[in-house]
Amino acid sequence: MPAAGDDAAEGEPEVVDIEVVGVDVVEVVDESGVTEVEVVEVIVETVPSAAAASAGEPWGRVDDDGTVSVREADGWRVVGQYPDGSAEEALAYFQRKYNDLASEVTLLEVRHRRGGASASDLRSTARTINGKLQDAAAVGDLASLVARVAALTKTLAAESETEAVAAREAVDDAVKARTELVEKAEALATRDPRTVQWKQATTELNALFDQWQAQQQNGPRLPKSTAQQLWKRFRDARATVDKHRRAFYAELDEAHKGVRDRKTRLVERAEALAPKGEDGIPAYRELLDEWKTAGRAGKKVDDALWARFKAAGDALYGARIERETADLEASREKIEQKRALLEEAKPVSDERDIAKARATLTAVQRRWDEVGRIFPRDTERSLDDELRRIENALRSREEADWKRNDPEQKARANDMTRQLTDAIRKLEDELEAAKKSGDERAIANASDALEARRTWLKALGG
Repeated sequence: MPAAGDDAAEGEPEVVDIEVVGVDVVEVVDESGVTEVEVVEVIVETVPSAAAASAGEPWGRVDDDGTVSVREADGWRVVGQYPDGSAEEALAYFQRKYNDLASEVTLLEVRHRRGGASASDLRSTARTINGKLQDAAAVGDLASLVARVAALTKTLAAESETEAVAAREAVDDAVKARTELVEKAEALATRDPRTVQWKQATTELNALFDQWQAQQQNGPRLPKSTAQQLWKRFRDARATVDKHRRAFYAELDEAHKGVRDRKTRLVERAEALAPKGEDGIPAYRELLDEWKTAGRAGKKVDDALWARFKAAGDALYGARIERETADLEASREKIEQKRALLEEAKPVSDERDIAKARATLTAVQRRWDEVGRIFPRDTERSLDDELRRIENALRSREEADWKRNDPEQKARANDMTRQLTDAIRKLEDELEAAKKSGDERAIANASDALEARRTWLKALGG
């Protein structure tokens, strides 16, 4: 193992430098989806140093006691001691140390070129490497490595400033986005609880909270005071919405309880009508009107109570259906009897003797009433309408006959006939006189009046 020493040794082997000829790089994607670059292997070759060749001096030397030194700008610096091996082995050991440092520098440059890592992280790594290069126990062109790290650090400093600006903008955008979530939550909290659709409002608030968590996990870190202030507003808005929601549903539950009690009593009253059968239908209809104005008691409760209420009504209407079915069966023979009576009544319209026609129809009407009511009612109405048409036709004939044979009517008709006859004789005289006088206007007036009176007299049968 090498040990510290400060004496130089003679007979050093030829000093070589290293050159990176290849870097094997793989991309690693972690569970969060972030892609990172990992250098698996840095391939280097040992080549004669250009500076050593030009200056004729190697980068390292080994003293007789195994002390190894590295050549720097201001002279030789002891890097360690390797007493148990040859000078070649001692130099090879410290050259490998140099190769390791060169690999770290190359890896840092590769990470910078490939991107993916922030400039601030790369600067931190550069500072670490630069610390390793200071008084490094290695043999090689350490100054060139320091220069490379210094150049990269300078580039990273400029990029860090750009990143800082982007980071501040990202924080500003994140604050704006969080503020929008807070304002939406506060808007929900200030709505009138009586007008809120609570299922929808709860879904909206949960979605806002999910967005808040996503921004908190994936977005930039906000200043502590700003983050706490925004979270307090968001938390208070959620608490207010939850308070309103619980109060709304508590009030709704109380209202549902009252409706449930009212509807339960209606159900019990409807079920108590069962012994009345069909006669309980009017009372059931009144209960149904009360049911419609009782309000809502919640879907499940309403459905269960309505099922009982409807079953009570079905029992009453079922009794009516049973009675109507029995009446329908009993009406079959009655229907045939009334149809036969209609056939007997049809000749009434053709009977010239009105008194005989009335006697026939009266006999049919008496037997019609004896048959009684029939079902269905539509059939009964249809049969009654046919009989009524026969009755109306006969009544019209009787009224006309009565008018013709009424003494008062005849007297009035005779008086009118006499008046018209006298008027006609008078107009005939006036017409004759007009003709003699040659008065054309008088002739025309008398002729028109005479024609009208003769028409009226003819209508009266005169």
